[in-house]
Amino acid sequence: EALTPLEGGTLALTATRSDWALAWITLSDKGSAGLRTDESGPLMAADTRAKLPLCHEQGFMIPDDPHALRALVMELALGQGYDLILTSGGTGLAPRDTTPEALLPLLDRRLPGFEQAMMQASLAKTPTAALSRAIAGTIGRTILVTLPGSRKAVSENLAAILPALGHALDKLHG
Repeated sequence: EALTPLEGGTLALTATRSDWALAWITLSDKGSAGLRTDESGPLMAADTRAKLPLCHEQGFMIPDDPHALRALVMELALGQGYDLILTSGGTGLAPRDTTPEALLPLLDRRLPGFEQAMMQASLAKTPTAALSRAIAGTIGRTILVTLPGSRKAVSENLAAILPALGHALDKLHG
């Protein structure tokens, strides 16, 4: 099954750079079936672009399928060399919310500070944030962050980690 990007483009990697390549993935059964407009994906890109210099960005919308998600993240991180991968959706308790289970086995290192910062920011806004199972970590030289599915939660969670994200990418890349 082929996955098609929402925004086209070719990733050009260079040995040293100060701009980063971002891939964002929205997990939505309804969205991937064309029954819902993706609002969180473009928001992830816009919020990140406002705080980090990006040389490339590409978005994907896929169903809540752990196998498709795992394959896409592996290809983007290890095959194409994206610096940052953000996902939206699948971090709650619904039966098809399997993003953490799909991606935890891929992580080389967890980023518990990112996870805690996102949780604190969300809990300051709503008590139901305690249900989020968002994770963050590294896959090779890629930082992966999973975000909840709502626009509001995407903004709140990203705002909590974006101030440290550039420094984290610099450190990861030596």
